[in-house]
Amino acid sequence: MDIIIIAALVLAILNGVSFALMAYDKRCARKGSWRVPEKTLFLAAACFGGLGGVLGMTLCHHKTKHWYFRVFFPVLLVLQIALLVFGYWQFLKP
Repeated sequence: MDIIIIAALVLAILNGVSFALMAYDKRCARKGSWRVPEKTLFLAAACFGGLGGVLGMTLCHHKTKHWYFRVFFPVLLVLQIALLVFGYWQFLKP
């Protein structure tokens, strides 16, 4: 059970970072200052931060005009959920 708690904490941190990057980039876009590179936003979402990326995109209304964000962030989220369910099913199921 400890591994599940650790995994949940790691996922919360990764998704928090992904959301924070989206929110920070939106704030920078409004101010006209230096922006977070799109590669960094995608990397954060790809490193199991898909939920944070999708929430950041939705709640901050950020990057919603770019088709590749609208398509790939939700796809990343679905793949991450599938991997987590598969991992649980294969390795941690009692």
